[in-house]
Amino acid sequence: MKRAVFIAASAAALITAVGGSLILGRARDQPPERSNMTIAPAVASTDEPIYYQHPDGKPSYSLTPMKTPDGRDYRAVPASGDISFEEAPPESAAMTERKIKYYRHPMGLPDTSLSPKKDSMGMDYIPVYEDEETDDRSIKLSPGKIQRTGVKSEPATRRAIKSSVKAPGTVQLDERRVSVVALRFEGFVETVADVTTGQHVHKGQRLMNVYSPALSSAAAEYLSALNAGTAGQPLKGARRRLENLGASETAIAELERSREISLSVAWLAPQDGEILERNAVSGMRAGPGEVLFRIADHRVVWVLIDVAERDLSQVSIGSKVDVRPRAVQGQSFAGTVSLIYPHLNAQTRTARLRVELANPDALLRPDMYVDADIETGAPEPVLAVPESSVLDSGTRQAVFVDKGEGRFEPREVKLGSRGSGYVEVRQGVAEGEPVVVSANFLIDAESNLKAALKGFSEGAQQ
Repeated sequence: MKRAVFIAASAAALITAVGGSLILGRARDQPPERSNMTIAPAVASTDEPIYYQHPDGKPSYSLTPMKTPDGRDYRAVPASGDISFEEAPPESAAMTERKIKYYRHPMGLPDTSLSPKKDSMGMDYIPVYEDEETDDRSIKLSPGKIQRTGVKSEPATRRAIKSSVKAPGTVQLDERRVSVVALRFEGFVETVADVTTGQHVHKGQRLMNVYSPALSSAAAEYLSALNAGTAGQPLKGARRRLENLGASETAIAELERSREISLSVAWLAPQDGEILERNAVSGMRAGPGEVLFRIADHRVVWVLIDVAERDLSQVSIGSKVDVRPRAVQGQSFAGTVSLIYPHLNAQTRTARLRVELANPDALLRPDMYVDADIETGAPEPVLAVPESSVLDSGTRQAVFVDKGEGRFEPREVKLGSRGSGYVEVRQGVAEGEPVVVSANFLIDAESNLKAALKGFSEGAQQ
């Protein structure tokens, strides 16, 4: 039908250009040389276009200027040109030589025909050529369709995939850096030093003076052994009794130097740190084990992070962690996972991790909220493809491998870890094979459509 319209249009244009009926008569009297109807018009006296042809050389023509659906102008064919199909562009000639297997519905409906036809809206059915059918599972697309859909490929390469698990946490004291000051005997606090809660103290600094009959008795026994020149086990036993009551090395050394028993003994801070609790009051009676001071060292703190149960398998001891306190904007601390607690929280379904952080400037305070990024993924390179290349149906994952010359083969793949826009491929793709990273959903739709139409066409032929 298009060929008839083309012949009539060409003849009308020639009549207008030459202005005589002789050429028309010759055209009518000239018998066709073959069945595919080649027309060789006479040379006109001007180079004005007599018709317009599709810019890709497709058999689509117009007597007036027009544009393709994508906005390109039709190519003007002058009167001096040859409009025979043999002189058409190679692509158009190749299209005329391809054999049409069947015609499919223009809107993708499951309806095929072995002969040209139109749908209910007057649209022509689309031809499906034999060379588009393949024996393997691949699908072939024309260069024009590949260009229009923006299909791009990228080879599968080995790379280190890094991702992170985000989780909240809190700052807590290092349990090993907390100590209490208590008496091991019945005694009295004579005086308390000028120290208060929150104040920093140093190891060996005087906290209070303590009097106790038990402590004085032990000191007198040790002093008697010293004065009598006792040596060996009796002297060691007397000294050990003082040490067991909690007397400091400084107090024992002062007793050995002065050889005098003091009514009260200075009680010293056991470590550096801040005073968390002060219960000692001058003149008070203190029993054994009663906590008089609680001191904590904040130079090293713990960060306890609650990780969701589903992410626990990605974390291991030694994983790098970036900690960002919410109260300190723009500040972060780097650490590693030192412990994974053995039990889950039954209410929140989370596991607890512990990170030890140095805190020399005391920016991290106990009970402070933090946000943590836990680095996951293997440090060694693995075979990976972009995440955009994977088609995930929920039960299976696949990619399209670019086989070249417009052919794309679907491959089912087994995936691993994800991160940085890439996903590990454990099975299905070899290193260096190009996979489609964009417009793969369109290729998948085309593949499903052709598979369905192939089944309908085979049924129609049978």
